[in-house]
Parts: sequence; C-alpha cells; structure tokens
Amino acid sequence: MSVLKRPLVTEKVAALNEKGKYGFIVDANANKIEIKKAVEKMYGVKVETVRTIRYQGKAKTKYTSTKVISGRTSTFKKAIVSVAEGEVIDFYSGI
Repeated sequence: MSVLKRPLVTEKVAALNEKGKYGFIVDANANKIEIKKAVEKMYGVKVETVRTIRYQGKAKTKYTSTKVISGRTSTFKKAIVSVAEGEVIDFYSGI
C-alpha cells in the first residue's frame, strides 16, 4: 500500500507551488507523519508541515434512456505539503 497516490495538478495548487507548497492525493488512512516520510523519501526534500483535508464523495445521478442511475463518487484525502525554503519538487522531470 502506497501512502502517496498521485500529485495534484490543478491551477490552485500550481499557484501554491511557487510558495513551496505541493498537493497530493493520499491514502485515506494515512496520517501526517506517514505522509511526511513518504514525500521526503520519494522526492528527497525536507518537509516542514503537512495539512490534510478529507473530501466526502459527491452524489451523482445519470439519466439514461431506460433508467436513472444514482451513486456517489469516491471519498478521498488530500495533503498540502510545505517544503523547506529553497527546495522544489519537479513533477515533470520524467516526462
């Protein structure tokens, strides 16, 4: 089980990247200490703070020609990680 699922690549998080803050989708059961260790190990940076946010899945309804399908999107957890001054994480280096 991996703590970090994928990095967040949105306009809001891109604006935070300039301030040394990076967003990740993480495992729902991961705590801040596990997230900090995983980011430091994977990217080789010094993590100062970790903030987490849990998102409840949204109710969705799809109208098809024969019936109405109702359900929910997945619940997920986000982490905003602040790295030490002068350090950066480059998500696009392997592309």
